Amino acid sequence: MNTKILLAASLIAVFTIGYYAENAIAFAQYMGNVGSEGETGSYTLEEALEIQRRRIEAAEANPASGSGTPYLDASGVLGATIITAAVFGGIAGALFIRGRSGKYAAMGRG
Repeated sequence: MNTKILLAASLIAVFTIGYYAENAIAFAQYMGNVGSEGETGSYTLEEALEIQRRRIEAAEANPASGSGTPYLDASGVLGATIITAAVFGGIAGALFIRGRSGKYAAMGRG
């Protein structure tokens, strides 16, 4: 009975997320500042391509500056991975230690 309820709740959650994800519209970068009605912003595709070309030239001129991705920052890739692993590892460790003792632990183990 519990598996049927869990499966039904999971399906409802997936379909609900899918329904609300439809409302999120991603606009292309070259559109500029997009208004509330979805109208195109202030600069054109050609201007956006020129800005991107300048960014590439600036990155090639300064190779020591890196890609701009903060790997060791807490908000970066590696920092977020370490923080997530610490949190979930701590929870798993606490549950593992807690599960080895108590009134429902098997006799003769630990």
